[in-house]
Amino acid sequence: MVRRAESAGPSHVAPARPWVPKRVLATRAALSWAEGEAMAERAAALGAEVVRLPGDRLTSLPEAYRDAKTTMAVVVAPPSKRKPQPIPPSADWRFDLATGCPAHCQYCYLAGSLAGPPIIRAHANLPEILAELTPLLGQGQVTSRSAARAAEGTTFEGSCYTDPLGLEHITGALATTIRFFGAWDAAVQLRFTTKYDAVVPLLDLPHARRTRIRFSVNAGGAERFEGGAPRMAQRLSALRQAALAGYRIGLTVAPIMPVPDWQAAYDRLFADCAAALDGVPDPDLTVELVTHRFTEGSRAVLRGWYPGSALEMDEAQRSRKTTKFGGVKWVFPRETVAELRAALEASLARHLPQARQLYWT
Repeated sequence: MVRRAESAGPSHVAPARPWVPKRVLATRAALSWAEGEAMAERAAALGAEVVRLPGDRLTSLPEAYRDAKTTMAVVVAPPSKRKPQPIPPSADWRFDLATGCPAHCQYCYLAGSLAGPPIIRAHANLPEILAELTPLLGQGQVTSRSAARAAEGTTFEGSCYTDPLGLEHITGALATTIRFFGAWDAAVQLRFTTKYDAVVPLLDLPHARRTRIRFSVNAGGAERFEGGAPRMAQRLSALRQAALAGYRIGLTVAPIMPVPDWQAAYDRLFADCAAALDGVPDPDLTVELVTHRFTEGSRAVLRGWYPGSALEMDEAQRSRKTTKFGGVKWVFPRETVAELRAALEASLARHLPQARQLYWT
């Protein structure tokens, strides 16, 4: 365990208030797990209405966006949902502690990916989920077999369909998972991305540097599309705390957009990230750069959720790209991407020369 230390860096920033659901639906099967019962009790202590269902079906779910985003279901992940899946280019495998997110990002990557109303589903059968991971040691196609990323070991992504830190004060699942990886004496790494700042309960966990916390960051002009999430100063304060506690650190710069005065805005962002890491001895910093894109399906969902949004999703300003699965997404034109990439990579090299860029997409 790495001892926390104090050193020069950003001044203390007051943490954001934790998200509290208005209503929690807990299935009978979920409540048979100690983890599920604990979630129900924590939510009730925070003031949420907890409904203990007589069976395992979620019925009468709210259809309205606002009601759905304030509803949490505590459920059991079935075998089909427990099986880890490949998740290039981020990691070897992904597994799900939950699905859904409490934030209100107008570009939400989950729109069009998760069916039904956007309620949050937290999985109570965490021991079964974690048991699926150990047979995959040394397997995978991203870091397990990559010379450039071999030092990361077999990597497991825990935030594909959720932001686990935003739910941690209710689920407790992230702390359990960090302890699991800390005790796994092998070349493995837990990875998760977050927009939230509630890292304090994680700082003294025995993580053994087998967890990389990646903070989702963006330029100021893009931050305005991230309703309900802690502000950038709060995220960078949390980044510093996690780095001083010995966690490996990552930056997920997403979604990159040519916002007004974007060159200066992204340069300021990377300068602020550098300040947050000032004096940290070994953050093992990685950077993932993700440009904005959308599909027709996600755009339709997002316009329904955020009808007044100023987020640009105009096919006339985009290029059509076909995915390897035959789907269509709309990305920035090649010239725009080239300009964005050149400027951001130059800024990274200037402010964060120690960072290891994993990919640009």
